[in-house]
Amino acid sequence: ILPSKPPKSSNFRVLKRTHHKILFLGLLTVLAFVLNVSIGSTDIPLPQLWQGFRGDGSYSLILWQFRLPKAVTCILAGSSLAAAGLLMQALFRNPLAGPDVLGLSSGASLLVALTLLVTPLASSIFGTSWGIALAASTGSGLVFIMMLLLARRMADSVSLLIVGLMMAATTSSLVGILQYLSAADDLQAFIVWTMGTVGATNWTEISVLSIAVGIGLVLAFAQIKSLNAFLLGEAYASSLGIRVRRARLGVVLATSLMVGAVTSFCGPIAFVGLAVPHLVRLAVPTSNHKHLLPAVVLGGALLLLVCDLLAQLPGSTQLLPLNAVTSLIGAPIVIWMVVRNKVTKV
Repeated sequence: ILPSKPPKSSNFRVLKRTHHKILFLGLLTVLAFVLNVSIGSTDIPLPQLWQGFRGDGSYSLILWQFRLPKAVTCILAGSSLAAAGLLMQALFRNPLAGPDVLGLSSGASLLVALTLLVTPLASSIFGTSWGIALAASTGSGLVFIMMLLLARRMADSVSLLIVGLMMAATTSSLVGILQYLSAADDLQAFIVWTMGTVGATNWTEISVLSIAVGIGLVLAFAQIKSLNAFLLGEAYASSLGIRVRRARLGVVLATSLMVGAVTSFCGPIAFVGLAVPHLVRLAVPTSNHKHLLPAVVLGGALLLLVCDLLAQLPGSTQLLPLNAVTSLIGAPIVIWMVVRNKVTKV
């Protein structure tokens, strides 16, 4: 008697649905990308959009010099911040942890504040986009080195979380003092930087950002096994043969690289890293980071593309601050999840 063919298991059906949802997120991201490059103060009709991609037609200059760099920056920044938020929530086992808990954005803000608010000489040297990016990356790098040294010495991630929060509070207070003592013109330039923007990058800066984000995402995907083990605690991860301190250093390195690069070129963008992992878990209810991480990467790119589209005020020449839009979308989502007890345990 030949054995009967085993029926499809429920796990296989769940996995298939998960793959379909991730594919649907990818299609939505592509749609948001097309809308982002076609809608603005001057709308580009879809027939002329393809001609613009090929470098032909009257819209090619607008497309290649303004719309495409901004949309590509949205994808890079959104995906990296969302992935960094997921890494932090898995490492600290805290659903309200975000990519800012290591103090990287605060360190970047402090160095930018020092260069823009302290002396006119520093403002003239670092006033360019590359100068501000250099100052922000230096601040993030210094905080990263400090957190890396602390991560090697601390036995648990909770202590690292507390130190990161206290470091962020300290740098934020120093930035507040500098703002209070600065001149009005210098203060305006700094405030514009803190609002976050994805429309100020050129293709050279995007290439540097792409390399940093690409390396960070490769490091993040390399930690999938460790992230799954961290869900049940570091003691359980250690019993599975995970080298906990080495894995923690890998997560910190990936997060620091992605957040530092995005903050350098786009400024501090709020709530993307905090809100996207929870939104994606509602659509893709899985705790396996093998499927959750790529879904979060797509979700982050999708959310920032939509936020940038809303910030453009289609049909108008005015622009809203990007951080204002991300906060208006992200903060109510987090509040709703906490009040309704929808925050998924990690």
